[in-house]
Amino acid sequence: MTLSEKIGQMLLIGFRGLEADTHSPIVQDILAGRIGGIVLFDRDLALKSDRRNILSPRQLKELIRSLQAAAAIPLLVAVDQEGGQVARLKEKCGFPATLSAQSLGDLDDPGETRRQAEKIARVLAEAGINLNFAPLVDLNVNPTNPIIGRYQRSFSADPHTVTRHALAVIEAQSEHGVISCLKHFPGHGSSRQDSHLGFTDVSATWEALELEPYRELISRGRAEAVMTAHIFNHGLDPEFPATLSRKTITGLLRQELGFAGLVISDDMDMKAISAEYSREKALELALEAGNDIILIANNLSYDESIATRTRDIILGLIASGRVSEARIDDACRRVIKLKKASAP
Repeated sequence: MTLSEKIGQMLLIGFRGLEADTHSPIVQDILAGRIGGIVLFDRDLALKSDRRNILSPRQLKELIRSLQAAAAIPLLVAVDQEGGQVARLKEKCGFPATLSAQSLGDLDDPGETRRQAEKIARVLAEAGINLNFAPLVDLNVNPTNPIIGRYQRSFSADPHTVTRHALAVIEAQSEHGVISCLKHFPGHGSSRQDSHLGFTDVSATWEALELEPYRELISRGRAEAVMTAHIFNHGLDPEFPATLSRKTITGLLRQELGFAGLVISDDMDMKAISAEYSREKALELALEAGNDIILIANNLSYDESIATRTRDIILGLIASGRVSEARIDDACRRVIKLKKASAP
């Protein structure tokens, strides 16, 4: 693989379109090796439209088939299908209804959680989606949290309850060939702000207890991928938010907790990052921190050439010595390893 193609494997990009052919910008990116994965949405936030990538089960399956057909190396096809209010595959589009994590946690029957997760996993696998940004393992320690508690996304405030139910989701998804991604490391449940909207500081509210689901699932070998949080925690890193923090990702997640899997950034367009850092600086810090995949949902704002622009910025960072080629090789190896392990 060329250096450019290795960088492409590290990019997970959102796009517009219900269908794709060789003239589609996203297909051109795939054919050129500029991206290694896509993320799907039902809504286009920049256009305030309910038409983005998902219209019906048949349409979605054909869209993904068309995109995979253009890929020399199979794509990671990702979605947020947690259940409840965070579900891109909605009942109104012909997909099965889902339950929120909070409702399942309140029921506290891991068997039922597994049955619900299997229902979701079957739908994802049938469509061709192989990466679900779930289960969410944030603790519901602040029920008024504007992005976690408000949407009933957490199983519980108790880490052992969260771990039991997360394990049920992971097992169900694994059986159907769907990669699970734990989120949001090192814990977003105590926040009082929404990192989609701006700087989010959990220094006064975060507790080490929020690491326990990660610690347990990693120790059991059930953590394939972890998504970072754009939260600032002075106690973990006095300078950078978690996504951009080498102390948090390489030091805490990899070295202390022993995680050897794939680290995926949360959406780099979110204001907690984009309003505080230039794209170039954010990419430099994210890569040096230890992120293996850079997620750009391309939805809060839209740039048809985002894959090319991002690749070129990273090539510039490497040329200037600010990011090492060894870091790219390391990340690319993890991406390819996970793709091979999850291949049907």
